[in-house]
Amino acid sequence: MAMVDNPTNLDEHRGMAAQVATELRRMKAEVEADQAALRQRREELERLLLAAPAADWPEAVEKARYLLSLFAETPAAADPRREKLINDLLSDFERLLSELPGSPVPTHTNRLTCNPGENDA
Repeated sequence: MAMVDNPTNLDEHRGMAAQVATELRRMKAEVEADQAALRQRREELERLLLAAPAADWPEAVEKARYLLSLFAETPAAADPRREKLINDLLSDFERLLSELPGSPVPTHTNRLTCNPGENDA
């Protein structure tokens, strides 16, 4: 039996509904894999954040930013007043950190988008 240089595209021989169903299954599998990888990275980050107390204000702010980002994903954060409070606090962090003597401050986006349920697993 000879090997074929050009593999047969099986999708061409199936109906449109079957092709769409196959593509949906592939996309769902990719999304589930991405979500699993995200959960794993979050767990690793949280282990690092829990490993030791913050050594200085910039480290404490990074921990607070992380917690705020988690809260921003909840329905409670969708309230416009809370969203403004979160964004104002992030701006305060930037301003106060920039006032620390000799402290290089990484630039962060000062706004969190509150999208409850968007990143649910």
